[in-house]
Amino acid sequence: MSTPAKRKAESPAPGSSPQPKPAPAGLASPTPASPERASTGPASPKAASTGPSTPGPASPKKASGASSPAAEVDTSDALTGAHWLEQEELERSEDADSSLGSDAESSTASVASSIFAYRTILGRTYHSDAATSTEYWAPNDDRHLDSLEIYYHGVELLNDFKLHMSPLKDDIERVLDIGTGKGYWAIDFADKFPNCEVIGTDISPVQPSWVPPNVRFEIDDASKPWTYAPNSFDLVHIRFLVGAIEDWDALYREAYKACKPGGWIEHYDHSPVVTSDDGSVKPGSALDTYGKLLAKAARKIGRDATLADNDTMEEGMKAAGFVNVQTKRMKMPLSPWSADKRLNDVGAYARATLNDDVEGVIQFLFSTVLGWTQEEINAFGSRVRRELLDMSIHGYYHWKYVWAQKPEDAE
Repeated sequence: MSTPAKRKAESPAPGSSPQPKPAPAGLASPTPASPERASTGPASPKAASTGPSTPGPASPKKASGASSPAAEVDTSDALTGAHWLEQEELERSEDADSSLGSDAESSTASVASSIFAYRTILGRTYHSDAATSTEYWAPNDDRHLDSLEIYYHGVELLNDFKLHMSPLKDDIERVLDIGTGKGYWAIDFADKFPNCEVIGTDISPVQPSWVPPNVRFEIDDASKPWTYAPNSFDLVHIRFLVGAIEDWDALYREAYKACKPGGWIEHYDHSPVVTSDDGSVKPGSALDTYGKLLAKAARKIGRDATLADNDTMEEGMKAAGFVNVQTKRMKMPLSPWSADKRLNDVGAYARATLNDDVEGVIQFLFSTVLGWTQEEINAFGSRVRRELLDMSIHGYYHWKYVWAQKPEDAE
């Protein structure tokens, strides 16, 4: 079955602003930026193994290798919303962003099921309280979901289109995808393993109805105790749940119980903190402020948004009982500045995602937690877009893929 995630889409051209809600299959291929511009292997339960470095995006002077986890992110110098609003007002006469103020998404029409009774915050819709009492930062409206489809393609390309890192057998029977979103990974995985039942869970009912016959979607909150039978899944897959889970150790324990002996867990996630190898992401810039404030706001509600910058994933899996913990680290450019063609394309996808809906990424945490106004959020989003168009800025995210196995002799 052909799915959106299987289309080998091209990237938007560097230096151009993506149109609202671009269709990934129609994105134009970027031209590489000017010259200026993971490790795997079995490990014991006590230490993840390391192997050859995975190349990161090329810096203006030299290509950088796999990055080391960063220390605790210092967010004390992140500027306030009032600062960005003032800067925007000073430049509005020449640089006004025509996309600002377009957040007119309304709450889903009332239907019988309370699952569809979405909350509306500053014009954007979020999950229903009937699905979970837990706060989650991401909107579930079409604008944000469309931007995530673009992002999914970029993340696929970053990982060389590998759907899994675990050495799965061809006869696996059951797989669980936590936080499935629109179900792109679950659908692709079900196509690859047509005899395997794939269950995707999420707190919003946004999944398509036309899917392979071996896919099933359920509304469920993974942060609560799981109801699946012990020892029932060959693989538990987790992707892009940054800032969504308060107690990762508890989630990994649930995954351990649900895995069959010899089964696997995989977690692929990132940190929103933007960095650069050449100092081109300047302190106090919008891109520098962006990730620091997301991390700061997440901490205020008890969430870790910097999973790729610390050892939360590896240590949590080991504590739950998983063994053979392995890690692969990657750098995702946020614009098409890299001299490496593949990473240049990844950067084009990442920039298109933020251009399409940077407000959706920051709005809940910046407004509800940090107290920013809608005008301040829009002004800041406009400045982020401008910096993403500047090819002298070589910013990137840290991504990390961690996978581990439940012991074969586990009860």
